[in-house]
Amino acid sequence: MSTPVSRSAPSRVFVGRLAGTPVFDPLGDPVGKVHDVVVLLRTKNPPRAVGLVVEVPGKRRVFLPLTRVVGISGGAVITTGLLNIRRFSQRASETLVLGQLVDRRLTLADGSGDVIVSDVAIEQQRNRDWLVTQLFVARTTQTRGLRRRRGEQMVVEVGDLVDLVGGSEPQPATSFLATIEDLKPADVADVMHDLPVDRQLAVAAELTDERLADVLEELSDDDRVAIVSSMDAHRAADVLDVMQPDDAADLVNELPPDVARSLLDLMEPEEAEDVRRLLRYEERTAGGLMTTEPLILPPESTVAVALASARRVDVPPALATMIFVVRPPLETPTGRLVGVVHIQKALRESPAVQLGTILDADIESLGPHDEIGKVTRLLATYNLTALPVVDDERRLLGAVSVDDVLDHLLPEDWRDADTEDTDTAMTRSAHG
Repeated sequence: MSTPVSRSAPSRVFVGRLAGTPVFDPLGDPVGKVHDVVVLLRTKNPPRAVGLVVEVPGKRRVFLPLTRVVGISGGAVITTGLLNIRRFSQRASETLVLGQLVDRRLTLADGSGDVIVSDVAIEQQRNRDWLVTQLFVARTTQTRGLRRRRGEQMVVEVGDLVDLVGGSEPQPATSFLATIEDLKPADVADVMHDLPVDRQLAVAAELTDERLADVLEELSDDDRVAIVSSMDAHRAADVLDVMQPDDAADLVNELPPDVARSLLDLMEPEEAEDVRRLLRYEERTAGGLMTTEPLILPPESTVAVALASARRVDVPPALATMIFVVRPPLETPTGRLVGVVHIQKALRESPAVQLGTILDADIESLGPHDEIGKVTRLLATYNLTALPVVDDERRLLGAVSVDDVLDHLLPEDWRDADTEDTDTAMTRSAHG
């Protein structure tokens, strides 16, 4: 049984330290964690903090007005009631502290130079409004090549800055990246989806090619097209090179034809050929859904080799459950498909056992033009996470995994879909 949590008066809080803080209801039950703080930037007055973005179970981010916060202390935020679980949607007049203010470069009013925002303090006033009162900043110093780095760190008052409201040139995402470093790609995509377009682009610019590729695979079509279209063509091609071929093909298919052609010409020839091959098939067919890079081994390979292949970090979990055993060549389109070895079966065998002796040779296969309905029925009927796609000569062309099928069965806007539990609803009337 939960015990009530005592309420304490809020005090000055730095948002960077507040991020990740658990949020509790009045009885002490946890309801989520602080993800960010929403502020309204004002020309003649200090910015006003109006609410918290709280991440609740299911990775959903919702809005909690600060008028509903009765205590911020001891590593906890205490609220007056339950949260509205409708997904937070940022308004045009709002600014996210961690998402948009941190890393912004501003100018000191005394003319002593520029600073970069590292953290922001909010403080409750006598009228119970929360205002941004101070910023933790670092002076910028110029180095060779006109690049700027962080120097002396200090706390400044809001009035000591001249361009907080008007903003500045596009800011880097150095500090923001630290807050998403440990998140899974799908969660990073969810965070990026909530950012304004210019901030999305800034974050994308500082992610590694591999990390950005993973995130693009999880973003909605509109978001990833906007990001790739804004990137330098050579970098965009490099990112496409490291994406799963089916995801890269889906993305290329959404781009304007001239952009798609130029990026394919800049990609590595082998990777580009895989993408071009997938683009020949209709989107909702086995050929359009498949990846050309499943786990493929010859019959004489051993269980030890199969398990090592399945452990590769670049192999999606749905594909890691099955080894496709073929005659040479081993690159798709391969030689004739002999059968498959289920990883669960391989785990029960000696490491030296050859794959050809433990085959499932009766697995159902798909043709590249089979419709998604057939793909779904076979996956469900045989409780599989992947199926081989073969041509008329039974050469392996690729494999369809259950996660790719789900992406195409769900509504197009499933990543943005909201569900609302009316029993826990709370109005957002105090938002502004």
